[in-house]
Amino acid sequence: MKILLLEDDIMLNKAIKIYLESTGHVVHSVMDGKHCIEILEKEQFDLLVFDINVPDVDGLTILEDLHKQKRMVPTIFISALIDIEDITRAFDIGCHDYLKKPFHLKELTLRINKFLKTSQVHQQHKRLSKSYSYDSKNMILLFNNEPQILPKRQIQIIDLLAANRSLVCNYDMFRVYVWNDDYIDNATIRAEVNRVKKVLKEDFILNIRGIGYMVERPN
Repeated sequence: MKILLLEDDIMLNKAIKIYLESTGHVVHSVMDGKHCIEILEKEQFDLLVFDINVPDVDGLTILEDLHKQKRMVPTIFISALIDIEDITRAFDIGCHDYLKKPFHLKELTLRINKFLKTSQVHQQHKRLSKSYSYDSKNMILLFNNEPQILPKRQIQIIDLLAANRSLVCNYDMFRVYVWNDDYIDNATIRAEVNRVKKVLKEDFILNIRGIGYMVERPN
């Protein structure tokens, strides 16, 4: 896994980098917020391991800015801060875990392994957009991995589109799979798809005029 480490303590930075690389990860380490932001603008990472109190720009602010850009990168904070307000803010802005200093390096590995197990489950989900994925096994739409409650027919619409990503689902496919009724007209199908689109926080359903709808595979 490719990891970006932000830690301003020279000895701890080096120790974490060496240890994580010894367990098979690729680690790019930086010691200040400005350099961290520059690297993030050029490269993509599977996981961020951030200290909070670092020079230039603190770790919390960096993660907050990433999420404002809709860049959802899993993050583990490592920090000496023990104030519940700091910990609460870290989770509020979307960190996956919080490890208080001092800690044993093996404990960091345990947290990373926990994340990996979770991400393996998420990989089974079909990505529909930056924030939406679809669990086809359980027929659940997720927004930032949080289940979304939709009526059965709207979930069937998502199910059909997710099963045919990058392919156009024509109106006949909706009639057969969603309604099981050959006599449903196109206007009824359009109206129901539009209801789905209105409740989505990201519009990933494309209207192919006169033919049907599709979902593209996200980059």
